Amino acid sequence: MFEFVKAGGWLMAPIIACSIVALAIVLERFWSLRRRRVMPAILMQQLWKLHNENQLERADLEKLRKSSPLGRILAAGMVNRYHSKEVMKESIEEVGRQVVLELERYLNTLGTIASIAPLLGLLGTVFGMIKVFSAIVTAGVGDPGILAGGISEALITTAAGLSVAIPSLMFHRYFTGLVDKLVLGMEEQALKLVEVIHGERERVSG
Repeated sequence: MFEFVKAGGWLMAPIIACSIVALAIVLERFWSLRRRRVMPAILMQQLWKLHNENQLERADLEKLRKSSPLGRILAAGMVNRYHSKEVMKESIEEVGRQVVLELERYLNTLGTIASIAPLLGLLGTVFGMIKVFSAIVTAGVGDPGILAGGISEALITTAAGLSVAIPSLMFHRYFTGLVDKLVLGMEEQALKLVEVIHGERERVSG
């Protein structure tokens, strides 16, 4: 493996660094974007129980806010539950924008890696071909070893760049779609909360 990396030249270093960062982001996002962590299934039931029994205290709202991203959104709405529907919606939307930014954390970095990794590989290809032509100018075409070294460097960096870029792009698309689904689900929960609190919708038990 070391010989493979060495044969690729110095541009293998940033490509490997990109692969490490991309892997770290993928693992972190898999952990952070679990549905049960973002939108716990029993959260709404617990909230309704406390609200209907008039036991919803500030400490409960603080606990709700810290429990999950959905909890932050619902807590923002319940803090303003005695205000108008518009005020309640505005508070939910304000916190919701912050939550969405947190859910999308590092995705821009992952997308950037997917874009620059093949460019780094292409740059390595260019340097490799420059080395090949320089060898031809210096020694002619009689030494295949020199020519093979430059061509090898060109091909290795290209392959390495694509090997990093392809999975990075796939995971970037996957996480972007996952965030969209989670945001849609939280919007639905928040809308139900506003409409039920203001008597415009019947709560379905369970």
